[in-house]
Amino acid sequence: MRPGQFVAPLFLSLALLGCNAKPPPDRSATLEAPPWDAGLTRQLSEAIDKRRAHGLDRLAFDAPKAGQDDAALTKTALAYASALARGASDPHKLFEIYTLPRPDPDLQRELAQAMSERKVGAWLEALAPQDENYRKLSQAYLALGEGAPAAGPDIARTSTSIRPGQSDVRIPAVAAQLVALDYLEARQAGGLAYSGPMVAAVRRMQGDYGIEADGVLGGRTLEALSLTDEQRAAQIAANMERLRWLEREPPATRIDVNIAAARLTYWQDGAAIDSRRVIVGEPDTATPQLASPIKRLVANPSWTVPRSIERKELASKGEDYLRRNNMAWKDGWIVQSSGPANSLGLVKFDMANEHAIYLHDTPAKQLFGEVQRQRSHGCVRVEDALGFAEIIAAQEGVGDAWRRARSEGREQNVALPNPIPVRLLYQTVLFNEGGQAIVRADPYDWNTRVARALGFGQGEALLAKSRGPEPGP
Repeated sequence: MRPGQFVAPLFLSLALLGCNAKPPPDRSATLEAPPWDAGLTRQLSEAIDKRRAHGLDRLAFDAPKAGQDDAALTKTALAYASALARGASDPHKLFEIYTLPRPDPDLQRELAQAMSERKVGAWLEALAPQDENYRKLSQAYLALGEGAPAAGPDIARTSTSIRPGQSDVRIPAVAAQLVALDYLEARQAGGLAYSGPMVAAVRRMQGDYGIEADGVLGGRTLEALSLTDEQRAAQIAANMERLRWLEREPPATRIDVNIAAARLTYWQDGAAIDSRRVIVGEPDTATPQLASPIKRLVANPSWTVPRSIERKELASKGEDYLRRNNMAWKDGWIVQSSGPANSLGLVKFDMANEHAIYLHDTPAKQLFGEVQRQRSHGCVRVEDALGFAEIIAAQEGVGDAWRRARSEGREQNVALPNPIPVRLLYQTVLFNEGGQAIVRADPYDWNTRVARALGFGQGEALLAKSRGPEPGP
C-alpha cells in the first residue's frame, strides 16, 4: 500500500457514480475490494479505451491514472460498468412510458470480486450484451471508422438528378436501399437502368415521406435513401444502447414486436417459430416501449371506445354514424358490437398493463400492404390475426377451447394457462442475409434523443409523413 493511501470500500454511495445512479437494492453482504494498483488501473484504462466497440466513444469517462485516489478509480470503474451493464442513459428519463425490465447487477460486489481475481478488464467486457445482434452492431460501428461500407450503401449526393429511363452508376446502391426498406423486391433490382418497378418503388417512398411523387431521384429523395457516416454511427450507437437497457436473458417463450419495423416475432422455447407484419401507433399516438403479458384470447370482441378517441374523433358524429358502425351508448361509454366490422376484428390478444395497449385483429387488412405501417392509436394490429391466434392456442394447449369460442359468434374469453410475455421494442438497424447492417426508418424519431444522450449532435431526421390513425385502437 502506498503511504497515506486510503482503501475505499466498494459500498460507496451510488450518488458518486454519475450516469444511471439509483439506490442499490438491499444486498446481503458487502465484499471489500483490494486496493487499486498499477496492474488493476491499467486494466480499467484499457477497457475504457475500447469503449468505441460499444458506441460509447462520444462520452467522457475520467481517465484512470496510476497512483490516483482509490475512491476516484472506483467511481470511474462503476460508472463505466453501469454504462455497459444497464446503459449510459436512463430510458425512463428519455421516454414517458418505458416498462421493459432492465438489468440490475450488484456492480459494487462484482467489481470487488473482479479486483480480487485481478480480472477487471474481462469483467467489464462481459457486462455488455453477448448476443449475436449486439456483436454485429458493434462490428458495424467499428467498421465505419475504417472506411468500410458498414451500414448500407453509399449513395453519392450530387447536383445531378436521375430521371426515369436514365442510367446511372448510383442505381444499384439506390435499389439496394429500396430493397432494405421493403419498397422493392430483390428480384426487381439489377443493372444501371432506372425504370419499371424501381420507379414505382421510388414514387411510393416519396409519397410516404411527403416528397412530390414524381419518381425523380433528386436531393430530398436521395437524402431519404442515404445516410452520412455520422448519421449511421448515431443510429447504430442508439440501437446498441437500447440492447444494453434490456435484460440479458429474455423469456424463452415470448412475443417480440419491433415497433420501428412494424414486425412481430413469436419465440417458443428459444426458437423463432413465426414472424408477421403488424400495424403500430401513428407518431402522435406512438406505441410505447413496454413489457406486458398476453393473459387470454378474446374471440369476437366488442370494443369500448376510449375517452380520448371519443372526444377527438366521435364527438361530432351523430346517431346515424354510430348505428352504421354498430356502436351504441352503454353505461356512459360508446361500445361497438362484435362482428367482422368491429375495429378489433375477430380476436383480441388481451394484455395486462395500465396503458390499455394490446394486440388485435382489424377489418382494415389493406393497411398491411403499406411500408410505413404507423396507422393505429397505439395498439398493435396483427396480420392474419386469426391464424396467429390458432398458433398460440395450439402451442398453449387450448386449441379446442379457442375453436369453440370462435364458433359462438359472441364475445368469449379463453384464458391461457401460461401468460405469454410480450416485449414492444424499438430497433431500427437490422441485418440482411449477407450480414450487412441496414439502417431502416426511425418513424418516431426516437433515436435522436438516445443518440444525443450518447454524445452525438442533434442531426436532422427525415421522417415519413403522418397520415393520421385509422379507426380503431
